[in-house]
Amino acid sequence: MEKTSFKTWPESAARLVAVAAGRDAADSVICGGRVVNVHTREVLDGWQVAIADGRFAYVGPDASHCIGPETEIIEADGQYLIPGLCDAHMHIESGMLTPAEFARAVTPHGTTSMFTDPHEIANVLGLEGVRLMHDEALMQPVSIFTQMPSCAPSAPGLETTGFEITPEDVAEAMTWSGIIGLGEMMNFPGVINADPKLLAEIAATQNARKTVGGHYASPDLGPAFHAYVAGGPADDHEGTCEADAVARVRQGMKSMMRLGSAWYDVETQISAVTEKGLDPRGFILCTDDCHSGTLVNDGHMNRVVRHAIDCGCDPLIALQMATINTACHFGLERELGQIAPGRRADVILTDDLRTLPINRVIAKGMTVAKAGKVTVDFPHLSWPDHARNTVHLGKDLGAVDFEIHAPEGANSVTAKVIGVIENQAPTKALTADLAVIDTVVEGDVAQDVCQIALVERHRATGDVTNGFVSGFGYKGRMAMASTVAHDSHHMIVVGTSREDMALAANRLGEVGGGVTVWQDGRELALVELPVAGLMSDDHAETVAAKAQKMVEAMEACGCTLNNAYMQHSLLALVVIPELRISDLGLVDVTKFELTDLFEDT
Repeated sequence: MEKTSFKTWPESAARLVAVAAGRDAADSVICGGRVVNVHTREVLDGWQVAIADGRFAYVGPDASHCIGPETEIIEADGQYLIPGLCDAHMHIESGMLTPAEFARAVTPHGTTSMFTDPHEIANVLGLEGVRLMHDEALMQPVSIFTQMPSCAPSAPGLETTGFEITPEDVAEAMTWSGIIGLGEMMNFPGVINADPKLLAEIAATQNARKTVGGHYASPDLGPAFHAYVAGGPADDHEGTCEADAVARVRQGMKSMMRLGSAWYDVETQISAVTEKGLDPRGFILCTDDCHSGTLVNDGHMNRVVRHAIDCGCDPLIALQMATINTACHFGLERELGQIAPGRRADVILTDDLRTLPINRVIAKGMTVAKAGKVTVDFPHLSWPDHARNTVHLGKDLGAVDFEIHAPEGANSVTAKVIGVIENQAPTKALTADLAVIDTVVEGDVAQDVCQIALVERHRATGDVTNGFVSGFGYKGRMAMASTVAHDSHHMIVVGTSREDMALAANRLGEVGGGVTVWQDGRELALVELPVAGLMSDDHAETVAAKAQKMVEAMEACGCTLNNAYMQHSLLALVVIPELRISDLGLVDVTKFELTDLFEDT
């Protein structure tokens, strides 16, 4: 199969017809398997599949008429043939990997199509960053479709990004060959209030007949939700309960249920199908955010499908939610998501539909992985130097930069505290009574309250915004810093020691970005992310090993949260309630306004 070259349908149509009719020989034929038909939701035992020019030419009971002297015969030996899995909504940057290395990591898990929103790099490098991600994506042996980011900044007036995305940028990107639609529209208050800029971005997408991604991170399912749907978003992945899923599909949206490294939103929503009996065509599985450790150790879309099955979903319905439903949503039902003539020859060979071992992966007609190992190259783009030099602190930071001064004359304060919720993106708006020593407000380990700081890193202003966070369980003197800080991607520093916070921040300035954990003045772990301060172009296994040391270092500092790093990286995401931090201050996301750190006394 390695000799097969992938062609577009117009380029291959005549040959596909000839192979199906028996006038020409296929490049390869898969025999002795059981074809899973996601259109009819049935298993077709003994059916055979003929592939030519990287596409399915014939799918039926007997492909012997498609076999010639040069045709490769693949014996399935009773295995199931299922369509290659599709991830309907994801951010490559969350894997800490470039598109090439992300694809290399997920391909052995059966993911052959990805719909990616690179809004992380858009906040750092603007439209150029999106183009770089788009271009490297198109170089891969699997299919990576790019959604043009819609919201940089995600909440204008509440944060400052490295670059801003404009309607003109969106209109330009819609002309690029790999752009499939508009990325998640996170500024849902802007859509609800008919912001002309946002509606112009949506209009540019719809005029290009492409799909508008949604992001409605609010429990309010009243008029505000209906207004958001009327604004054009066609899907949403921010639901957390059955009512959310039901509301979305009833309004004609696709409910995207996610299982990422830290988001566990499938089990609480899939009952809309398994118990309520709603039409599964309205539901799609996705990951949203997966870090490298999850990809290497646990899987990707195969993990999500298995989880949906474990939650009571029929295996064939779960597969529909990860294949044909996704393809149809993006208008690609004639291109992928199913084993049917004319489509891209993306197919997985597996022994069992429930546990889903991935024995062989074929993408665009070529074997790309066998027994968990890739069998082809994943080409890299040459990233420019300025994309590797994006951390600009403006000065060496000291402990004094992380001091929080109390109101004049105060001996104690009641501070607003960001409360982390395990395995969920939202936070709680908490309060804590904190002591004041020499005019400086102190965190309180006994109350599980430590400091959080947002360090500006795009324009070298030297500015630091300070606040408090609870939920990590840190003990002793420590700090953790990361230049992955959704979505503005400044630097988030969390710690119990201002001295260690300064050391951690300066360290990331030295290495050009990443994640570092410090304890008692020494570095315990470092994950270098030199590309935009977000990604590494090392192999996933290398990055995952460093990330594991980071997790162990966090645990050594007292943190027991599941995937705490993902929680850390979202503390500046000012579009998900309830309380966040930005370079402009503390943000009340229930009101979408800046708020004071201290309660009135």
